Amino acid sequence: MFIDASAIVAILGEEEAAASMLASIERAKSPIYYSSLVVFEAAIALARKKKIAAYGENAPTPPYLIERAAFAIEGFLNDIGAVELPIAPGTHHAALSAARTYGRFIGHPAKLNFGDCFSYAAAKTLQSPLLFVGKDFSKTDVEVA
Repeated sequence: MFIDASAIVAILGEEEAAASMLASIERAKSPIYYSSLVVFEAAIALARKKKIAAYGENAPTPPYLIERAAFAIEGFLNDIGAVELPIAPGTHHAALSAARTYGRFIGHPAKLNFGDCFSYAAAKTLQSPLLFVGKDFSKTDVEVA
């Protein structure tokens, strides 16, 4: 299984979907993979959530919140035994294909963004299910975890 940033944010951000994401992780029979792009996207999203709660929507995100988020994410990934998947040369081809097919850039209902396109590419390259929150990937041909 490949874990998308949205699943990490849901779990560590204690969102409504957290329990179902954790259950999917516990049921996983294969290794759980992630990439550096997933960690980056999740850290920025978690830090932004904390910033909004503490300082409001229009305040800048303090760097310490990004550092704390990254530390929490790395600890979580370590705890679940996740394996970092190196971004292989040429991965951009699969990500660009996802953008051309399912991207928000072209107006597709899935509205995949930059990070989504790379998570999609990783899951498809691994021929692995993708763990995510939301409806975006459900509007693609990726296998759902």
